[in-house]
Amino acid sequence: MKTVLITGCSSGYGLETARHFLARGWRVIATMRAPRPGILPAHEHLRVLPLDVTSGPSIAAALDAAGPLDALVNNAGIGLVGALEATPLSKARQVFETNTLGVIAMTQAVVPGFRARRSGVIVNVTSSVTLAPMPLTSVYTASKMAIEGFTGSLEHELRAFDVRVKLVEPGYGPTTRFAQNTDIRLEDVIPAPYAGFAQPILAAFAQPALVTTEADVAEAVWRAANDESGQLRFPAGADALALVANRG
Repeated sequence: MKTVLITGCSSGYGLETARHFLARGWRVIATMRAPRPGILPAHEHLRVLPLDVTSGPSIAAALDAAGPLDALVNNAGIGLVGALEATPLSKARQVFETNTLGVIAMTQAVVPGFRARRSGVIVNVTSSVTLAPMPLTSVYTASKMAIEGFTGSLEHELRAFDVRVKLVEPGYGPTTRFAQNTDIRLEDVIPAPYAGFAQPILAAFAQPALVTTEADVAEAVWRAANDESGQLRFPAGADALALVANRG
């Protein structure tokens, strides 16, 4: 039986991905910063562990408790929407600490074991903001674009050791929260000069024409984790697939 560790399982894509792998016969290590009782049904092949991807000791403790892994899914992330000039650098650093450095730290921690066994897969979850420019998401986009480049380079680096590296690029869904896990208020990062510009964009966020579901992302992560064709990118959701098609 294979074992997967998934970060960011307290809600949304991570929670559904944990359910998806569990239903398909994998042993699942579902991690989150503050585990909540009952968030996932009790199961003999499920463990819920605390993990803060921005903390080295927390990463070490979680991986020690998890034991040998066959797959790592780097899903944990926080969002940020707003005009760049109104975005505090402290918030930008917070986004990069989780979305970028957290992914790098988790990956660095599992690579030695994967390399030694010459097996394993790392799936990094980014966003459809990497597929086309989107306004009011510059810092968030930068944090996710960094992981796109990181993943592409790492795939070449680890291929020689039979370790696979994949990208899942979810679109935007009703459950997406660009400000999730931060204490920033939208009104603080959309100053008055930007109000007219931002209003139709925020309205489009509220009522997207095409959406991505949690099940879309879970299925894309599943396909990526089990893919041996060499495919790197797995867009997830109708809107992400449309962006890929329009990009040519």
